[in-house]
Amino acid sequence: MPKNSKLKSILIIGSGPIVIGQACEFDYSGTQALRSLREEGIETILINSNPATIMTDPSMADHVYLLPLTTKSLIQILKDHPQIDAVLPTMGGQTALNLCIQADEKGIWKDFGVEIIGVNIDAINITEDREKFRHLMLDIGIPMAPQATATSFLKGKEIAQEFGFPLIIRASFTLGGAGASFVYKEEDFDELLTRGLEISPIHEVMIDKALIGWKEYELELLRDSNDNVVIICSIENMDPIGIHTGDSITVAPAMTLSDKTFQKMRDMAIHMMRNIGDFAGGCNVQFAISPDENEDIIAIEINPRVSRSSALASKATGYPIAKIAAKLALGYHLDELKNQITKSTSALFEPTLDYVIVKIPRWNFDKFEGSDRTLGLQMKSVGEVMGIGRSFQEALHKATQSLEIKRNGLGADGKENKNYEQIIEKLTYASWDRVFIIYDAIEMGIPLSRIHEITKIDMWFLKQYEELHMIKNEISTFKIDTIQKDLLLEAKQKGYGDRQIAHMLGCLESQVYNKREELGINRVYKLVDTCAAEFEAKTPYYYSTFESDMETADGNRYADNESVVTDKKKVIVLGSGPNRIGQGIEFDYCCVHGVLAAAECGYETIMINCNPETVSTDFDTADKLYFEPVFWEHIYDIIKHEKPEGVIVQLGGQTALKLAEKLTKYGVKILGTSFEALDLAEDRGLFSNMLKENNIPYPEFDIATTADEAAAIADVLDFPILVRPSYVLGGQGMKIVINKEELEKHVVDLLSRMPGNQLLLDHYLDGAIEAEADAICDGEDVYIIGIMEHIEPCGIHSGDSNSLLPPFNLGDLVMEQIKDHTKKIALALNTVGLINIQFAIKDDTVYIIEANPRASRTVPFIAKAYGEPYVNYATKVMLGEKKVKDFNFNPKLEGYAIKQPVFSFDKFHNVNKKLGPEMKSTGESILFIDSLKDDAFYDLYSRRKMYLSK
Repeated sequence: MPKNSKLKSILIIGSGPIVIGQACEFDYSGTQALRSLREEGIETILINSNPATIMTDPSMADHVYLLPLTTKSLIQILKDHPQIDAVLPTMGGQTALNLCIQADEKGIWKDFGVEIIGVNIDAINITEDREKFRHLMLDIGIPMAPQATATSFLKGKEIAQEFGFPLIIRASFTLGGAGASFVYKEEDFDELLTRGLEISPIHEVMIDKALIGWKEYELELLRDSNDNVVIICSIENMDPIGIHTGDSITVAPAMTLSDKTFQKMRDMAIHMMRNIGDFAGGCNVQFAISPDENEDIIAIEINPRVSRSSALASKATGYPIAKIAAKLALGYHLDELKNQITKSTSALFEPTLDYVIVKIPRWNFDKFEGSDRTLGLQMKSVGEVMGIGRSFQEALHKATQSLEIKRNGLGADGKENKNYEQIIEKLTYASWDRVFIIYDAIEMGIPLSRIHEITKIDMWFLKQYEELHMIKNEISTFKIDTIQKDLLLEAKQKGYGDRQIAHMLGCLESQVYNKREELGINRVYKLVDTCAAEFEAKTPYYYSTFESDMETADGNRYADNESVVTDKKKVIVLGSGPNRIGQGIEFDYCCVHGVLAAAECGYETIMINCNPETVSTDFDTADKLYFEPVFWEHIYDIIKHEKPEGVIVQLGGQTALKLAEKLTKYGVKILGTSFEALDLAEDRGLFSNMLKENNIPYPEFDIATTADEAAAIADVLDFPILVRPSYVLGGQGMKIVINKEELEKHVVDLLSRMPGNQLLLDHYLDGAIEAEADAICDGEDVYIIGIMEHIEPCGIHSGDSNSLLPPFNLGDLVMEQIKDHTKKIALALNTVGLINIQFAIKDDTVYIIEANPRASRTVPFIAKAYGEPYVNYATKVMLGEKKVKDFNFNPKLEGYAIKQPVFSFDKFHNVNKKLGPEMKSTGESILFIDSLKDDAFYDLYSRRKMYLSK
């Protein structure tokens, strides 16, 4: 059946600000859906309050509403657009589904004659209400764990008495496992039950008998209105049940499952999807399987929407789930749609993988002081990375190299944990770093049987780790000049980095690289083609691996490289890696715009990134996508292969920026601001000297590299003092100290974590107002794209402050100083592209806090508020295609735009919620107000000093 011709105008609900449990994977899904609907000539209307994402870019939908996700906003949009025929609520995570249900309960869709497509309300209610879901599953013959529902404290106690411990508590209608917990001991039950009942919006929890050691699997499904169903991807959690899938190390395809059980699980998933409701779209189903030979299967849950895992599954298979789901919601059947990668086969074709995917979550526990760092049923990670390899070991190593936590891979980098008690503790109570700890345990000689007994991780995975340990031991018996080609090739095929091999051989990374070159051990690039090369892929989406040479009949030896290099002029854009606090989706927005702008200038665009949640890693954003770690060795090999005109580093946050020095050293051209200028801004001492030369005021400061130096500086500067390390992101390690004891403790702690770092000690300007400016500079002219004033006082990180655009109470004298300082600094730093400068204002004098000559967190916010494509302009300046004076700037904003930070403190019990110089927010929303008399502004302004922590 072709699409429903009655549907001409569709409303899509976005997921709002990024929070733990609902990150940018839904912006990826929403963006794909918008593009998919537009291909069909359908008018798209979007509501989403997140300014940082590419999804809310004016180019993505016909009408973008940056409004709070409330029924009041929906009514406003439906009045403005009476032509809206339908709403698609399945692309915006739990937020969108909950808002859709709320609007349905209030009769809003009925009042405006709007149809719900992609899912039906009954399916949502059945899957979210754990009691209804349980009854349905039992009715259709799907096994469930022994469980019962409690809507009161007393009922919960009765169930616990009946089941015995350990137990699992799951709160109904929540996201990211909020309110869920594993209860091992009776004494913890009362508190955890109360928390679950409080967090559930309907004050209901499901209490399960805990299935300790059972394995966990997920399937991603698509179904059309003709009842065709395809299984897109099977995903196995390396961790057994008890850890939220968002915090689990996951592997695709499933590795340790017998074919018979896999087929049974498929049948059960299809049976479940067909019975929860009559709808066309995507679905995620989770199962637990007993770790014995019986492989008994029970259902955990089903989500009738695109999920966190569907972004991963899309990137893992190259099958764009959200794009196809949007078309199915229009009425298309799967056999009428094309596979987007091959362009010749049908979308009813199930993907086949001839490679392995490993996803590892990325945590930010350092930002949540006092938080419980053990992992459980409530999700705590803020982002994720994905590695693609020809084996589990290679993919695992690539994923660990992508995390950006100062590790070069699993081990062999001098950072192994050698404390037996600590290793046992971290294995017993799943820790965020267990992916490394398993390797350390094997290194220490702890038997695999003991590791399995503690963790219940399948022995197959542990044996894979053991093999890595064994090859490391073998390599360590050689030197660089004696190692054999076969052994070095095997180490590379298992994902070991040159740095790790250098550590094993006791030599330099460059020597290993040269040895590889000499022996002809080079990376080759393979296509992600959805069909294991059975059909030709038309989409250039690559991963790297190492292969043994093949020999042709005429004696030629070669390794097969599927990445064909063109003779077009090329530009590489370095992505921002995994999302984390301080570096989020706003840099993905910048990278996507950078790619599109370079394409407009006639370049072949090449994207390197390893984040499966983002639009930059979509297979059709850039001309070529290399899904690889943003890690030196991988990047340099791609650069050597592609030979670009240059590399853009200032759009990918600190991740890309940190590689600028090495790129420069190796003769790779950096497009835009040079490494020397980037370094000058990052080096606190050099930067302050530059300010002095230009007569620009800055707080009194000095540089310390030891606690003794810091104490001597404190005698001169006076407290309070702001301590700031060099080369960090998101205010990492920054703190305001008020006495010598605090100063010494903080300096000692910082230098133990960041040895050799230069610490800048500023006299903290107590009571100062903070402001910031973003600008585009071409080395000659400077255009200020926006000046924002923070509502909170100076001392709270700019990412955690409510910011007003334009400023609300800075006088003409102050504004002139800000403009003058911005232009002077941009030119003094030889900026070519974007720059962000932060100011402290006291007694009508504007002091400089810092300058970052790169895309900043606020650029997407300003672009959305003023309706101008500033990253597009800045990229054209970086490429030397345009000058600032070539653009016709025309910002439009009536009233004010407020950038409001959003926090995820509710995921961490008893965490310190005070704000200070180190960033803690996970996302942001935008709020437009007509005047300063607005209640929202009054409320924010009255609370501005409440959380300042010294």
